[in-house]
Amino acid sequence: MTDQPTHAAPVRRYALRIAVVLGLIVAVVVGAAFAAAPLLRIPGPTTLAHLLRDAPSMQGSLFEGRTVPAAPTPRPFPVAPAPLPDTVPWKGSRVPVTEFLSATGTNSFLVVRDGKLTTEWYRAGVGPTTRQSSWSVAKSVVSLLIGRAIEAGALREDDRLVDILPELANGTEYDTVTLRQLLDMASGVDVSENYNPYWPLTGTARMYLTEDLDGFVRDHRGLRFAPGSRGDYRSVDTQLLGMALARATGRPLGDLLAQQIWAPIGAEDDALWNLDRAGGQEKAFCCLNATARDFAKIGRLVLDGGRVGETQVIPPAWIQRISTPAPLPVSDWGYGAQWWHPAGAEPDLMAIGVYGQYVYVDPPSRTVIVKLSDHGTMQDEMDTIEVFRALAAAR
Repeated sequence: MTDQPTHAAPVRRYALRIAVVLGLIVAVVVGAAFAAAPLLRIPGPTTLAHLLRDAPSMQGSLFEGRTVPAAPTPRPFPVAPAPLPDTVPWKGSRVPVTEFLSATGTNSFLVVRDGKLTTEWYRAGVGPTTRQSSWSVAKSVVSLLIGRAIEAGALREDDRLVDILPELANGTEYDTVTLRQLLDMASGVDVSENYNPYWPLTGTARMYLTEDLDGFVRDHRGLRFAPGSRGDYRSVDTQLLGMALARATGRPLGDLLAQQIWAPIGAEDDALWNLDRAGGQEKAFCCLNATARDFAKIGRLVLDGGRVGETQVIPPAWIQRISTPAPLPVSDWGYGAQWWHPAGAEPDLMAIGVYGQYVYVDPPSRTVIVKLSDHGTMQDEMDTIEVFRALAAAR
């Protein structure tokens, strides 16, 4: 890796790709994965080989998925082209925007101001209808669904996880974990975002590959620290949230997304939420595949206080919740209810995924920026955010 981040949580989050690649290299070289895949409940050798060579943005097609249909009444952005600045700040100097996009492996780049699409750029081979993986941006979408469920009375932040998923109760401190702690990455559940290269099919990497998420979370009920005692970014927290949400509502996440968000925002294209197996459940911590325009609609929904026109889609109280960093930090950035608050320029907030996936929201300038990329796992994050802030300020 060529550029280390200054904050610890993204290091753990972005270890996912490293761990998966290391694990698959070992498996392919040794040949163990070919024989062991059925026993390990992971994909077969053909899928493993594709994971080694396919772009991260396109890996959603390698797994089973639940379709989230386009809205019955799509709501395209009004288009109002506006020039970007000639240059943007980049690593202590200024470079043309196109150089920034190329240097960070960008596939899609959109700027929306005051609800109008002012910039839309795609690399060769990618276009407005190209569906790309969200990676951890999906966590922030799960949060919005949780906010709706809380407003409806189906969930409460103080609910214990095991009261919703009683099969996970084990008579230990694990049984005290609450939804609030899961939302703010303060559960202490010990599914590591760091991996041993000699046996890397563990932790979040294994959770990404498993074809049995129920079995995975049941087998990983140890704690690294007391629930609620500190924050530590863990993808398993979002997976447990998604499972609790599906159980409390009696509906899979993809169906909830389709009815409660995708239709109201006027999504223009089908999305695909990857499952652990055919007919299984969503990988809530990652793996929502959609177009850049529809990801931008998620950003606009947050920017507009949870409203689409006269319809309140996300409760105002939940918009306030995700806009407020939680008391227990997970890094030197703020984090609250599965949304990031980068250091240095409140009140912007964002959803972030590995390899350079961003849905950036800047309320003061009424700007949403979407960047979907195939970039290094730990590269250039803060520098990229400074570009977003410069663009938001350049009105």
